[in-house]
This record gives sequence, structure tokens and C-alpha cells, in this order.
Amino acid sequence: MAFEFKLPDIGEGIHEGEIVRWLVKEGDRVEEDQPLVEVMTDKATVELPSPVAGTVLEIKAKEGEVVKVGSVLVVIGEAGEAAVPKRDGREREAAVAAATAATAASTAAPTPEKPERERTVGAAPAPAPPPSKRKRVLATPATRRLARELGVDITQVEGTGPGGRVTDEDVRRFAERLKAGVAAPTPTPEPEEKEKEKVEAPRPRPRPVPLRYEELEERVPIRGIRKRISDHMRHAKATAAHFTYVDEVDVTELVKLRAELLPLAEEQGVKLTYLPFIVKATIGALKKHPGLNAHVDYEKEEIIVKRYYHIGIATATDRGLIVPVVKDADRLSVLELAAEIQRLAQKARDGTIEPDEIRGSTFTITSLGPIGGLLATPVINTPEVAILGVHEIKKRPVVIDNEIAIRDVMNLSCSFDHRVIDGHVGAAFVKDVKALLEDPKKLLVHM
Repeated sequence: MAFEFKLPDIGEGIHEGEIVRWLVKEGDRVEEDQPLVEVMTDKATVELPSPVAGTVLEIKAKEGEVVKVGSVLVVIGEAGEAAVPKRDGREREAAVAAATAATAASTAAPTPEKPERERTVGAAPAPAPPPSKRKRVLATPATRRLARELGVDITQVEGTGPGGRVTDEDVRRFAERLKAGVAAPTPTPEPEEKEKEKVEAPRPRPRPVPLRYEELEERVPIRGIRKRISDHMRHAKATAAHFTYVDEVDVTELVKLRAELLPLAEEQGVKLTYLPFIVKATIGALKKHPGLNAHVDYEKEEIIVKRYYHIGIATATDRGLIVPVVKDADRLSVLELAAEIQRLAQKARDGTIEPDEIRGSTFTITSLGPIGGLLATPVINTPEVAILGVHEIKKRPVVIDNEIAIRDVMNLSCSFDHRVIDGHVGAAFVKDVKALLEDPKKLLVHM
């Protein structure tokens, strides 16, 4: 008996999923636990395995379609069971194809030769000869009408007006010569005009073949993670009242501290970047400004202040931007943070991250790394109320004690929801993050 495989409840709070890609097709033989389909839910793409072995009889959801939990995705039959009839007019398509093939066959069959008269009468007329190329003429509509009235072929008239434009006088002069039976002479320019032609009249270049621009376009469906990002960003910009504060940070001492810790990190197989230090500094500032470690409940119009610290780390992948979440980041050391960030980022890039690993962030950090530029206006990861953008570290001249010194400097761009965060509060938060990064010894207390 055929088995209907329905979209399961993949995780808590998941009510629907988008079909990203089918890994099988109708008629395929599948084994138990063989991946059937990729489904996207809440920015995570998961592969759903087949619960039974058998033959794929019917696929009921198309790629790009959003289906509810409990909806039938695919029908799998027992070995040797015939596939169910096609739906959505596929039988009609098959019938049309068969009829078309029959028509083509009958058209190709030889027919009795018709009498000569019938063939002549019914024959298609011979194609008209292609029109001869005509010279492009510069002339006003009035001049062209005058030429028609005088029976003059305006393409034979040499124009003496500006840019070779044919004038009324040129047409009348040509008409008088025709009446006199004299061929129209080509005007002989004065020597100065000949010289001017050599200088100002370049040889006409052949016109390029017009491009068919539609053939140079590619249409990419907005689906999967890109669809989720699109919907989330549109909601964020439509709800949160964004304002962005930017500050400059001298991280020379932080660069030295990281260099000292690199051998220890390598011994433990950990890639130590600057991000764990930034997470630590951010948590330190959030503890001084708890209103930024919060969510907004749009329906109840409440601010939910979080007393725990789940830090989202925006991660670029081939499929789009994903935000893995480091849970209880305040309880981890710098090296533990580095290892966890590395683990989650790799799973995000591999497409194996779990729904629970991208859910529940209380504050988000986005870093563009070595291509970070000077500043940005990051979009808040709603329902959060703020997001911190980290930029590239560069050598810059800095004034210290009235003297210019070369220091390691980076910028921080932090966006806030102005409905719940006042400007001076946001600025004070960034100043506190800056203070911890500029004097990383203070971070040692939390490392």
C-alpha cells in the first residue's frame, strides 16, 4: 500500500517549510533513510530522509513551494507498484504530445501529385526581391514633400545645407536640371572645403550588430535562504526605527594580546581571531546597558530584557547570510568562544547547521573581516533592538600626547531601534565596548 510522507515537525515553533530541492524524481527507487528533499525552515536547510523503502510514485510539492507541517510531500509505493496517474493536466500534456507526433507523421507522409494547374494556382507566391539599400538623407518634412510634388528622388540630391542637409533650393535646382535633361552634377567644393572634408568628415564606421539584451540576462528565483533573508530584512526595516552610531577604536594593545595568545590557541587546535575578544567586550557593555540585550514583543508592545547572553554571529555563506548563535557566551572563555564560533561557522557554510543553533539570539554581531571598509549601517536582527558592525583593522596615524603615531585602528558601526533605545544610550554603549577593546587587560577578568 502506498505511503504518504508528510512534512514533519522539524523543530519547536516550525509551522511550515520551503521546498528548496528534490533529491529524487518520480519513478526512482529509494532506500530507507535515503535523503529525499531539502527543506528550508527559519534560515536552516535540512535534508529529510525517507522513512520507508520503495518507489517514488508521486511528488506533491514543487521546488520553491511553501508547505505546512503535516502536508503530503511525496507518495512512496511498495516495490513493483505502479505509479499513480499524473496530476495537474499531465495526462492532457501527454495526449497533446502524442497528437502532435501523429500530425507530424501524417504531414511527413507522401501525397499524390496534383495536376499542374492546381500546383500552380495553389503555390505560394515567389518572395519579393529585397529592397535596395537607400542612402540616408537629411531633410525636413517640408523639403521631402516638395521633392515628391516635383517628382524628385530625394536620395539623388546632394545637400548643401549644414551637415549635408538637403534644402528646398537643392530640390528645385535638381528638378530644373531634370526638366532640361541634364544629369545632376555633383557639387564641386572649393579647395578649402575639400581640405575641411579631409579633416572633419571621418569615414563612416559600420554599425555594430544590435545586441539581444534578453539573451544576456539571467533570472534567478528568490527562494530558500535568500527568500528568508529578503522577508526578514523587509520586516526589520519596516518595523525598527534604525539609527546608526559610528566610533573609532585604537586596538593596538588588542593586536599585541592576540599575538601573545596565538601559540596557546594553536596548541589546542583553535583558530583565534579578534571576534572572541569583541564578543567579550560586547557582553561587558551589555551588562552595563541591559536594555540593549532585549527583544520587542510587537503584539503586546513590551520590551523583554534578557538576563542571559546568546550572541548571534552573522556568517556569510554561499547560500546567503546566516546567523548562528553562541549560547551562554558570557560563560565561555576566549578560546572556548573561538572554538564555538569556528564550529558554528563551518556548519553554516556546509549547510548542516541545526535549527536550534540559529535560534534565540539576544544580540547580534556582524563582521566583514578584511573587507570591512570604514563604516556601515547594519540592519537590526529583529526582534532584537541593536546590532554591532565590526570593520577592518588598519594602520592609521593617530594623535597621542600631541604627537602623531601609527596605530592599529578599526571602526565600530552600531545600529539601534530608536523606538526603545535613545541616542545617548546607544553612544554610551559603543563607548564602553571601545574602552574594553582599547584596554584589553580589563577583558582578562572575563577570559
